[in-house]
Amino acid sequence: MTQPLADMRRDYTRDGLTEANAPVEPFALFTRWFEEAVQTEQAPVEANAMTLATVDGEGRPHCRVLLLKALDAQGFTFFTNYESDKGRHLQANPFAAMTFFWPTLERQVRIEGRVSKVSHEESDAYFQVRPLGSRLGAWASPQSRVIADRAELEGLLKATEQRFSDSQPHCPEHWGGYRLVPERIEFWQGRSSRLHDRLNYRLVDQAWQRERLAP
Repeated sequence: MTQPLADMRRDYTRDGLTEANAPVEPFALFTRWFEEAVQTEQAPVEANAMTLATVDGEGRPHCRVLLLKALDAQGFTFFTNYESDKGRHLQANPFAAMTFFWPTLERQVRIEGRVSKVSHEESDAYFQVRPLGSRLGAWASPQSRVIADRAELEGLLKATEQRFSDSQPHCPEHWGGYRLVPERIEFWQGRSSRLHDRLNYRLVDQAWQRERLAP
């Protein structure tokens, strides 16, 4: 290792987050931050990339990076194979957490809440706008299951291409969307000397309460 981990640090001085410039509910602030991230972050960073944390039936946490594909007043939506590890985790424990990190803006957003499947119609509508290769891949890949090698996956894809050689692949029953309905959203803005700004929104009796957390 070229540099000791203890010496790897940077000071955050770009911006601040105060109650005066934060709305009383979190969706407006998230939308504003997300739009700024889309305009500011440079490749290979994807502004809609987020870490999704789930918990399996034995209480063990699992994390992976996914892409957010829809956002509205109902919540945050992503799509996956329902038979994947994350799908099985959410079947056993329908709660999850998301984290967005936008390094150029020195910002992080943490979201926690209950997760449920979106309707098949909503899943199909998104499925149809995906590139053909991604649609074929959703049919071909037995996501999270052990396979022998890359050749097995390529063989599954070839068989899928032959299956749909005369038709467009439709949305499979084992694939679709999940929506996380937030109960807590925390906005983190990096500040100098690690004295970061943290504004936390909690849903209490169907109303959002805003509070400042110590860094």
